[in-house]
Parts: sequence; structure tokens; C-alpha cells
Amino acid sequence: MSKAGSLFLLVAAPILAVDQATKLAVQSRLNLWESVPIIPGVLHISFVANRGAAFGLMKGLSWFLIPISLIALVFILIYYRTYRHSRWMQVALGLLLGGALGNLIDRVRLGYVVDFIDFRWWPSFNVADMAICVGAGMLGYYLAFKKGSERDEVKVG
Repeated sequence: MSKAGSLFLLVAAPILAVDQATKLAVQSRLNLWESVPIIPGVLHISFVANRGAAFGLMKGLSWFLIPISLIALVFILIYYRTYRHSRWMQVALGLLLGGALGNLIDRVRLGYVVDFIDFRWWPSFNVADMAICVGAGMLGYYLAFKKGSERDEVKVG
């Protein structure tokens, strides 16, 4: 991989590693649906089996989401090839790749996604969900406001 593209994987790999490590830690220490208060009534660590998409959307459609995730991965790679010289897009797409792979691994391996960050007033989520949300926000911002900006382009060669 070229120097211009290395940031993409330097973002995706740790996101995937931290996502999977935190999910395995929750699975090994808690029973399904068990919750441990960190800040009682505000933040709990809860072992939730999410059979839908992020934040509990599309409940019960886990197997439908596998091909959707694969299609999303193809689009991430296409966007990477198109925008690989932009550091901003490498970070955004790296976040999306790491997050999408993390949740896809769960869906294939378990039939559901392990969620565990539980703010009580919001649906439970995980590291992959956070990466996907931040990456999608960065992608949207780039496409709306920064596309073609010379200040964000990496000079290659």
C-alpha cells in the first residue's frame, strides 16, 4: 500500500481490534442481558444482543443486514480508490471500514451484534457503531463542503 493510503488501514485496524476486544470482554464477563452500572442511572455496561442495525433500528433483520454490510464494504473500497489522496477521506473511510467489519464479524459469527455501551436513555451501542457514525458524518461533511479542496489533498509522487 502506498504512503498515501496507509492512513486508511491505520485507522481501520485499531477500530476493528478495539471493537472486537471490547465485545469479547463483555461476552466473557457478563451474561446476556446483564448490566453493570458505571454511573448508576446514567451509564451502564450491558450485554445486549442486537439483531438489528445500529441503535436497535431494523430489529430482527440481522441476516438481511449481512448482504447490506457486504455491499457497504464494496462502496467503502470504491470510495477509497476514488479519494485515497485525501487524508480526511482516509480517516472517514477507515472508520467506516473498521466499524462495518466489526459488526459484520458479529453478525456472521453470532447471528447478532454485541452492544454494550448503555446510557439508559439511548439504545445500546458499541465501538463499531461509534466509528460508523463519526465516519459517516465525516464523509457527509467532505462530500458537502470539502470535495475538491486543495488544502486536504496529499501530494503524492
